[in-house]
Amino acid sequence: MSDRLKISGLLRGFLEFAPKVPGAIWKIKSYLALKDDSHHTLGWQLEQNAEKYPDSPALFYEDRVWSHRELNEITNRYGRFFLASGITKGDIVAVYVENKPELIFLVGALAKIGAVAALVNPKLSGASLKHSFQVEKYRSLVVDAELAEPFAEIASGLELPSGRSFWLGAGAMPAAFRAFDKLEALDAANLPERERVTIKDPYALVFTSGTTGLPKASVQSNRRWFGAMTWFGKIVLRLGPADRVYIPLPFCHTNALQVGWAPTAGAGAAIVMRKKFSASKFWDDISRYNVTHFVYIGELCRYLVKQVDHPLQKKHSVRAIFGNGLRPEIWDEFKRRFAIPRVYEFYGAAEAPLLFTNVLNLDKTVGICMTPYAIVAYDFDKQEIERGAEGFCRSVGVGESGILLARIDPQTPFSGYTNKAETEKKLLRDVFRKGDLFFNSGDLVKKLGFGHVAFADRLGDTFRWKGENVATTEVEKVANAYAGVKESCCYGVAVPGHDGKVGMIAIVPQSTSFDAEAFFAHLASELPEYAVPRFLRSCEVFETTATHKIKKTTLQQQGLSFASHAEPLHWYTPRTTKVDVHTAAPSEADLKRLS
Repeated sequence: MSDRLKISGLLRGFLEFAPKVPGAIWKIKSYLALKDDSHHTLGWQLEQNAEKYPDSPALFYEDRVWSHRELNEITNRYGRFFLASGITKGDIVAVYVENKPELIFLVGALAKIGAVAALVNPKLSGASLKHSFQVEKYRSLVVDAELAEPFAEIASGLELPSGRSFWLGAGAMPAAFRAFDKLEALDAANLPERERVTIKDPYALVFTSGTTGLPKASVQSNRRWFGAMTWFGKIVLRLGPADRVYIPLPFCHTNALQVGWAPTAGAGAAIVMRKKFSASKFWDDISRYNVTHFVYIGELCRYLVKQVDHPLQKKHSVRAIFGNGLRPEIWDEFKRRFAIPRVYEFYGAAEAPLLFTNVLNLDKTVGICMTPYAIVAYDFDKQEIERGAEGFCRSVGVGESGILLARIDPQTPFSGYTNKAETEKKLLRDVFRKGDLFFNSGDLVKKLGFGHVAFADRLGDTFRWKGENVATTEVEKVANAYAGVKESCCYGVAVPGHDGKVGMIAIVPQSTSFDAEAFFAHLASELPEYAVPRFLRSCEVFETTATHKIKKTTLQQQGLSFASHAEPLHWYTPRTTKVDVHTAAPSEADLKRLS
């Protein structure tokens, strides 16, 4: 994408989208007209589908299929089980479950009784996992038997709710837990409690790294779920009951939970769920389930492009794809090679009060946003948003990049995190005038003109790797706890052939006899696998700003270059736990082994 959009592309996009406009206006007005006491909720939608499309498929998983009626009945049974166990409206239930149909059943059941599913990421381990079980006061928790090992490692010290700790699946069950037994004997009729749940009520907590520190719980309301259902399902994609949407992504994140499931449910269509994404099986699945749409993230697209040609990669029924992170350098190849006619790239975040969508099907853009936002200048040397002489920010021009902000007001509220202090960190005040309030995305975007932007980079104390946000402050906290480290600085570096950024950590060691292998073993024992840095650099001293902040930008710009560093580079391979030492930049073959 050039610094400015081309008029010809805009005209084609407008002509394609124009027939949708009258319906889109009516649907947006209908959604905005829903008052806070409306009962249009996730649970309500499941019941509507069971009534309108009882025998149509709602969920595919491996060799099984559930109809809308079956899905609704199972959630009702789980709901009655929770009610009988003392779970009521407003209670928070920690759900630590792998990507499987039971996760859908549990979220739907809790939503129907007005409880909140706190979706603990099954990829977490160590301190981050334990924190996720301690950040909220849970009324109940559900643990998947498949996750028994990582749970056992952090279970000591946790308060397990008496009589409300549930074990999902087979295998040895800890003494404090109960099984989900006799579900089939429970009534499958709709729950009266669902009628007491409103659109303003939360249905889930989604954990996000945000910009700093340990995972934070962002509040997901029924209104956000219904909003995604309306926008993506009824306006952008115009899904119908016969559609099948492939979602090979974790449902503990909003890409699957809201962007994928909500629009599909709103159309009475079917989701195709996969436990774990597989690049080699992708086109087999697309053909097997007659998929019409799929949800992607950038890493998924990159993995598919790396695969050898598949006989089914163009023989499919896919009409459009939607997701985020499709990088400009592979955009054209991806569409051409896999015969994808429409790419509805979007930009958003679990907690952000804004959403960009490529509704005009233009190439290499995240599209437009329907709510107020600003793109302001950023000072890379000071690592902060620029403020002029009067203390206000400056909007960037077309072709320039800056930090994306979303205006917060009664029409575009910010639900924030359950932790008020963490919520406050995301707020930026007095941006253009005294008293105004904005959400700081922490992301750098380029202004393309005509209301369009392109994602450029993630700044601050977070980078993205393998589809997850890595909080550098948490990595540094673990690193600094190691006896051989005097000071550390973690950051992400771009490497060829990989989406996002790979973790690198620079340290000032306590002595010249630093043990890199022991250090990486320490990091691996305390951090999720995706958060463990792959590269380690030793420094005699860190360059700092006048306020004694480490100049992280300088280190990021140096990346894997040896031009300014004479010391060797330690490189960690997570699968083998091997630590190699490089005295020259890693080769392309070396870099392929990073994931």
